[in-house]
Amino acid sequence: MTIVMSRFVTAEDAARIEGVLAGHWQKRRAAAEAFGEDYSRLWAAIERSAHGGKLLRPALVLCAYEELSVDAAPLRGAAVELAAAFELLHTAFLLHDDVIDNDFVRRGQSNLAGERFDEGVAAGLGAANAARWAQASAILAGDLLIHDAQSMVARLAVPEPVRLGLLDLLDAAVFASAAGELSDVGLSAGAVSPEVPAVLDMTRWKTAPYSFAAPLRAGAVLAGAPAELGLLLEQFGGLIGTAFQLRDDVLGVFGDEQLTGKSTIGDAREGKMTAMMAFARTTASWAELRLLIGPGGPGDIDRVRVLLVDSGALGYAERLIADLVAEALALLEQPLVPAGLRAELAELAHRAAVRVS
Repeated sequence: MTIVMSRFVTAEDAARIEGVLAGHWQKRRAAAEAFGEDYSRLWAAIERSAHGGKLLRPALVLCAYEELSVDAAPLRGAAVELAAAFELLHTAFLLHDDVIDNDFVRRGQSNLAGERFDEGVAAGLGAANAARWAQASAILAGDLLIHDAQSMVARLAVPEPVRLGLLDLLDAAVFASAAGELSDVGLSAGAVSPEVPAVLDMTRWKTAPYSFAAPLRAGAVLAGAPAELGLLLEQFGGLIGTAFQLRDDVLGVFGDEQLTGKSTIGDAREGKMTAMMAFARTTASWAELRLLIGPGGPGDIDRVRVLLVDSGALGYAERLIADLVAEALALLEQPLVPAGLRAELAELAHRAAVRVS
């Protein structure tokens, strides 16, 4: 695993996060043995699916906690467990997202559903039954990890008001992210009118709450920081998380597959309604572009890229990203943000704007 922030996340912290996760996988695999070989294999696949991540969310938890704590030592163990809980939640959402998107590849290799599909085909299930078995496995795996993330937070050795506050943050993040995912599917399927404001709402809800806003505020809550500062960090996380998702959408069409680990034709084939596509719908290019995307389209990704550039849709997305980052950086200039935390989060903001993977 690669930590994306280093100022407040030491190699020791990274090892402790991985240690918490390794202990969790070991406990779950041992418990699964009582339920048969297939359940044990599922948990082994879940563990594999968690490998290779950037540990962004844990890094944000620890960054906020370490910088805002008067004395970080007493609750550092709880902070590491809290950080690990957010990584479990992230893995859960990736598993569900791959099922929703009908993807069998993640980070350049077979994801959990892809592994299970291959196993099913090899066992003679046939493609249809293997796909059903694989996707059911991934759904259940995601459900289990959402539960595990909540359980890990509920068991933290912290004062009751702090634990309840952290559980409330996790609950709100899951609730908002589910709304964003539902809206995403509804937009792609045509169940939700694909107007630009609706697409921007979806973009804001889907990733930012659980990936940025909640981890930062959770670290602040555990550190005992003033509520006003926690709310500011949550707002910052919402802005940067939205910029992060917009960049993800751009990379979904214009990115390097070797760096992103995902196909650059998948979003177009799915007919995913991103901010770029919503903007393109308002231009003359849409008459041609609409025929190239979705399950019935020919999938000419090079032509899709040309139309998104010529219509101004790519430029629109880039301006949105720049505006969100500028607004987030302005928040950091408030006096209640400590200088060290300001520097670290400013670097994060710039990375969110220009990342390539």
